[in-house]
Amino acid sequence: MILLKRILIWLRNLFIFLFVFSLLWVVAGKVVPVYYTPLMFIRLYEQFQDGKPLKLKHTWVPMSKIAQPMVQAVISSEDNLFMEHRGFDIEQIKKAKNEADRGKRVRGASTISQQTAKNVFLWPGKSYIRKGIEAYFTVLIEWVWGKERIMEVYLNSIEMGEGIYGVEAVAREHFNKPAYKLTKRQAALIAATLPNPRKFNSAKPSPYMIKRQAKILSLMGKLMKVEMGYNEGNSDQDSGEIKKRKKWRALVTTTLAE
Repeated sequence: MILLKRILIWLRNLFIFLFVFSLLWVVAGKVVPVYYTPLMFIRLYEQFQDGKPLKLKHTWVPMSKIAQPMVQAVISSEDNLFMEHRGFDIEQIKKAKNEADRGKRVRGASTISQQTAKNVFLWPGKSYIRKGIEAYFTVLIEWVWGKERIMEVYLNSIEMGEGIYGVEAVAREHFNKPAYKLTKRQAALIAATLPNPRKFNSAKPSPYMIKRQAKILSLMGKLMKVEMGYNEGNSDQDSGEIKKRKKWRALVTTTLAE
């Protein structure tokens, strides 16, 4: 009984420590730039094992130095309800589960918030334990960070090519310009790589990517404008159409992943 009591006390203290540590980590992430993520080091190790030159290109920039169309593009391609949900798109999760149950190809239903939690705090993988921890950090960043900070960290940390992380790095590597100068078409092309940025190259787009870019551009015009990022003071010319848009999600009910 004494041994059992000691084990329970140790487990309790460990749980309290991990909870406090994770909370402090998230609070720090609200203001401190995320220069490195676990995935960056994992990819470096994979490059080393494969005998490839080590490559890690990443430059942190604030949201004010990222073109607004880039924000619009990733919301259109990855998470139409980003501005409305609280970290999870229940509708898409149910839809993905139903498709998997019917034997269709398993597709992701992770929101931008979930992807950010995974990129910053965790490692790649599909285990239930990792997904559970991802859900925990998703709730925390939604509560502590808010939407703009989540988007800022997402666009600075997401993998966008072989050894390329963040929109500033890919803008300079593939388009020879800073992220705040990206056009709508360039932003949509970058977003088109996100299902598999190590396979799809925004500098050398395939026919599939061009087709996906066109779909993303179409959705960018149908979704309400997200007021984040560098925009040079340009306003949406079609104010009449904006008034008709009741939701962030376009009338199209299918997602680009389908």
